[in-house]
Amino acid sequence: MADYDTLLKHLISEALKEDIGKGDYSTLCCIPEQQQGKATLKIKQETILAGVEVAETIFKYFDPTIQFIALKKDGEIVKPIQEAFIVKGRIHTILSCERLVLNCMQRMSGIATLTNQYNTLLHGYHTRLLDTRKTTPNFRIVEKEAVRIGGGYNHRMGLYDMIMLKDNHIDFCGGVIPAIEKAHQFVQNQKNKLKIEVEVRNINELEQVLSIGKIDRIMMDNFTPTQLMQAVRKINKQFETEASGGINIYNIQAYAETGVDFVSVGALIHQAQSIDLSLKAVIM
Repeated sequence: MADYDTLLKHLISEALKEDIGKGDYSTLCCIPEQQQGKATLKIKQETILAGVEVAETIFKYFDPTIQFIALKKDGEIVKPIQEAFIVKGRIHTILSCERLVLNCMQRMSGIATLTNQYNTLLHGYHTRLLDTRKTTPNFRIVEKEAVRIGGGYNHRMGLYDMIMLKDNHIDFCGGVIPAIEKAHQFVQNQKNKLKIEVEVRNINELEQVLSIGKIDRIMMDNFTPTQLMQAVRKINKQFETEASGGINIYNIQAYAETGVDFVSVGALIHQAQSIDLSLKAVIM
């Protein structure tokens, strides 16, 4: 698996190709190639800021000579009229990168802000907040980074870094026990130390898991807080516990009160609203 920097630069490369194509003709037609300028990222609504480091990477990937001056850091609370950064250099660079920078930062700041709202509700509880794989195709690396900036934790990045036996795996395999047996044997054969998580839909499936073990974490899917509390007590810290399904900003504390180790919330990403930001240029 490639590291974060490699994945981010691949995203930037493909996104710039998508946006610029054969050329930024709007800029090429009216601005001299070497003309210098600067631009400021302006905040237009209160948010948890996310994507400043990504923005710097985008500009410098496109043009290593660009000057990037960060005025705010990722994770800071910012308010309207405040400025996040100043970028100085060739106007061609600023204008060609503008939309990609804004797209990333608006999306990331929205995710970080929503994640922070959820995470604030968990203060004082044992439970930690996880994201899911419900992400935008080819944009996962920055969406999950935004969750981290907002105070959440990243679940697996993809299908390759954890074995997660969900309902369809279990049904296609013929049940909870055969699915776990095969997953456990696979890990033993591969010697890759992958963790195994299994999803259970009811107490009967939970009891089957407890009878066989050989896993690291149990996810209770669509359990009510009352059912979850019973399940957490039954598991009695033998394995990590996770709750998923139907968890939202209104009921997350009820789930945390059960003592579950993790709650996973797909809404952190797919329900986040982009934040209004703008990049304003000035000729030097």
